[in-house]
Amino acid sequence: MTRYLVRRAALLVGTLFLASIVLFVLLRLLPGDPANALLSVGATPDQVAAARHQIGTDRPLPAQFGHWLSQLATLHFGTSFVSSLPVGPEIVSRLAVTVPLTLSAFVLAVVVAVPVGFLAAHRSHTWYGALVGVVSQLGIAVPAFWLGLLLIWVFALRLRALPAGGFPPDGWAAPGEAVRALALPVVTVALVMAASLIRYVRSATLDVLGSDHLRTARALGSSFVGAMWRHGVRNAAVPVVSVLGIELATTFLGAVVIESVFALPGLGSMLVRGIAQHDYPVIQGVLFVSTLAVLVVGFLADVAQRLIDPRLRGRV
Repeated sequence: MTRYLVRRAALLVGTLFLASIVLFVLLRLLPGDPANALLSVGATPDQVAAARHQIGTDRPLPAQFGHWLSQLATLHFGTSFVSSLPVGPEIVSRLAVTVPLTLSAFVLAVVVAVPVGFLAAHRSHTWYGALVGVVSQLGIAVPAFWLGLLLIWVFALRLRALPAGGFPPDGWAAPGEAVRALALPVVTVALVMAASLIRYVRSATLDVLGSDHLRTARALGSSFVGAMWRHGVRNAAVPVVSVLGIELATTFLGAVVIESVFALPGLGSMLVRGIAQHDYPVIQGVLFVSTLAVLVVGFLADVAQRLIDPRLRGRV
């Protein structure tokens, strides 16, 4: 297990390095000059050259890349071309919205999907199992932004029970307002995620219910609950944990959509602003942090799988 952890940690660092190269190169291939964001319409060539020198885009690409790597080594993501403010502190402040949104939605989705998916598998030949299958398929087909707009119309405009969007200026210093502001976004993301998770939990449970080892345990006198707890839960959890990691990473990356719908000041809105202004440090910082989060989630999911299933611990 130790050898596996060391190998995966080294792979994570190598992947981050390759991701930094890809991010840097792709941004430089995009059309547009970031110096134009600092200038008004009709700027002279001398003014454009001065702006490029100010933000450092007139230097050779290897020098720019080396400068960015040196900043990453000290956890400093550079300075915004437009605002001239450090990117790192702004990312941290934006994470205070994106991370609670993602984790709260993830926990709520798991709490809903695991029991519903298990019961749908256990009662697969009843009307309940068929209804859960139809509802989960419908939930997967519904776009997250459309569901968010529907919840805004019902709970914010019609019932006036929750705010339609925005986040309190004081942030989490006003916890009640912050929780109310995230309520609808969390439910929106959780419902979409739960619809997908229910199908995976149901499928994994059906595989376990039809397995030989579970039938053998029942034949030896174990109750259904006892056989599932001792022999079924662990086997069903292995594929589900992998899917949970993918869903969590996908939700974190997809926060830009929900944050746009609910006007939340998270990483998504920061990325959209950076792209619109060709602000390389902002774009690179947000995408690097997002890549790091996805890789860490995948790493933790792999470790959890090996802790659950002893058969995987010998694989390197």
